[in-house]
Amino acid sequence: MSINCEILDLRAFLSVVELENFHRAAEALNLSQPALSRRIQKLEQVIGAPLLERTTRHVSVTAVGIELMPLVRRMLEEFDGSLFAVRDISPTRGGLVTIACLPTAAFYFLPTVIRQFNQEFPNIRFRILDLPATDGLQAVARGEVEFGINIMGTSDPDLTFERLVEDPFVLAARKDHPLAEKVVVGWKDLEPYQLITVHRSSGNRTLLDAALAKSNIKLRWFYEVTHLSTSLGLVEAGLGISVLPRMATPREDHPFLVTRPIGNPEISRTIGVVRRRGGTLSPAAERFLNMLMGVWREE
Repeated sequence: MSINCEILDLRAFLSVVELENFHRAAEALNLSQPALSRRIQKLEQVIGAPLLERTTRHVSVTAVGIELMPLVRRMLEEFDGSLFAVRDISPTRGGLVTIACLPTAAFYFLPTVIRQFNQEFPNIRFRILDLPATDGLQAVARGEVEFGINIMGTSDPDLTFERLVEDPFVLAARKDHPLAEKVVVGWKDLEPYQLITVHRSSGNRTLLDAALAKSNIKLRWFYEVTHLSTSLGLVEAGLGISVLPRMATPREDHPFLVTRPIGNPEISRTIGVVRRRGGTLSPAAERFLNMLMGVWREE
């Protein structure tokens, strides 16, 4: 099914949203106000739902409009950036790469690859949405980003997953904690202590709970937090020990904290690239993804 929608229709919608006024949006696009209204109406007919709610004094965005905004913004930026692009990007050509990435993976690895990429293509810009696993998958599925770096676990038939690395769960403890003396700890070693974990709605927690249940291991989580970095703060304060992905732990020698492998069994999350099935990347995104995958697989 073809969608009869013009670029100017999308620009009209985005301008009204950003300027919060039909008159100012019409002036910005060099259109008459009736012509602007017709373009908005045309887009609403294509979508099949109202995108804006209009009163004599105010313009607000509907729920459908809010959902559409990130996709429209990305489409227009890619169109503007790649209008004259060819398949092989040159060092002088501009462009935009949009990525949804787990916060831990973004901090751990993306800066190194982006620095390497920018040495070759200094005019390519990046938009990185550092999102939890579920939100990141949805951003890829909705087309808000070109691809994502996420944990395996999606059952969406419209998405594909390509494995990059295994990220094992490890223990984080203060250096003066009794378990810090061990080279490797077992899950049973954790039972006497107050444990810190992320909230049960987290993708990491879901994966961890399922693996522990499969091995018939029961732990008593004492503190639940939203962000992995918060759990490290509680550990540093001496409130307990934490189980978290190795990628979320400090890479440098920390003055107060140590990490230890956890065995019997070893539990890890699989991190990889998520893409829309059958989707086509922009030349800049495809070149960056190839570099990213090459570097990760060398690690």
